[in-house]
Amino acid sequence: EIIQTLSPKYRLVFNLYAIEGFSHQEISEELGISIGTSKSNLSRARAVLQEKMKNIYGIVHDFKMFGLTRRNKYDFIQVRDKFVSALLAIIASKINRSKFLYWLSFPFPEADLYLVKEGAARYPLYYFLRGIIRKFLLYRVIMSQADHIFVQSEQMKKDVASKGIPKGKLTSVPMGISLEAIRYQPTEIEVLTSKDEKVVLYLGTLAKVRRIDFLIRVFDKVLYQVPNVKLYLVGDGNNPSDEQILKDEAVRLGVEETVIFTGFLPRDEAWRYVCKANVCVSPFHPTPILNVASPTKLIEYLAMGKPVVANDHPEQRLVISESGGGICVPYEENAFADAIVELLGNPQRAIEMGNKGRRYVEKYRTYKTIADVVEGVYLRICRSMDEISKTHLEERP
Repeated sequence: EIIQTLSPKYRLVFNLYAIEGFSHQEISEELGISIGTSKSNLSRARAVLQEKMKNIYGIVHDFKMFGLTRRNKYDFIQVRDKFVSALLAIIASKINRSKFLYWLSFPFPEADLYLVKEGAARYPLYYFLRGIIRKFLLYRVIMSQADHIFVQSEQMKKDVASKGIPKGKLTSVPMGISLEAIRYQPTEIEVLTSKDEKVVLYLGTLAKVRRIDFLIRVFDKVLYQVPNVKLYLVGDGNNPSDEQILKDEAVRLGVEETVIFTGFLPRDEAWRYVCKANVCVSPFHPTPILNVASPTKLIEYLAMGKPVVANDHPEQRLVISESGGGICVPYEENAFADAIVELLGNPQRAIEMGNKGRRYVEKYRTYKTIADVVEGVYLRICRSMDEISKTHLEERP
């Protein structure tokens, strides 16, 4: 039955290969598709099936919490992002008199409804109904019953509070990094003032939804003022067409020789490119959904001592303002280009910003620092439970 939920093209290839025993060559001849397409469809079919099986096993696993909480005395039960799991955890916490904590990392209901509004939902009615149901469960049931809630960013905290959830039980936990894993070497002024090739770098996904073609147009304006500069795009898209859209835009503007696509790289290799950059960029297409995100790449840039040009996204604005590690501009091509040119032409200022960014991350955005915040909430909840238990004991005759 699970196989029947696959799309027709995935299901056909999967059945021929996994059940009928066809080779990819035979599938290619039978269906009139290339061997590569056959392999790709099989890979995607397997990924979909694995995700569905994961969800089924996840629900089975969630029901085990009733036995676990009955056999063990837990101070609290915490669920991250899941809705059914959260409902079960609420019941288990009530039965066992534990606290219930919820962690929201993404605005799932709003994302469903936004896709419908933008005409990007594959099944509009399904996404609409799911969005409405999720919205009700999240804000009227799960969060109202939660003793404390962790959210992804300060902007998400404001958005959740606007739904009627008390701010007092909300804690924002932004993205952090492990300093030990970051390649860091202070940039020398001689490097940034060199007449050799200068590097503007973007590290991250090239998925169509991120609108990185914006950055290609920005770079065209930068190149007009700084001829010896190249743009490195380190990462890949969800499919080959995502990257092709960007390459076509580069060709249209005549900058294809100065825009370098590295494709997907292992983390350490990608960071080696970041080390060579004069300026790192973090364009974040403004949408109601992405506005609540906490961009990891911005923190990685700062941790590596690189000056950053970022657009006026809530979390990026906050980080740039607090750290002094870069320039925050509107999501507008000329403004973005002018900021990049400013840093390329003022290497001393670029170095100062890079150093400030590194110090900011060391103080506020390491995993240890963020873990201390979360631990503080846990300890506060435990202390409040101890005080309640003590009061109950004192009130006994």
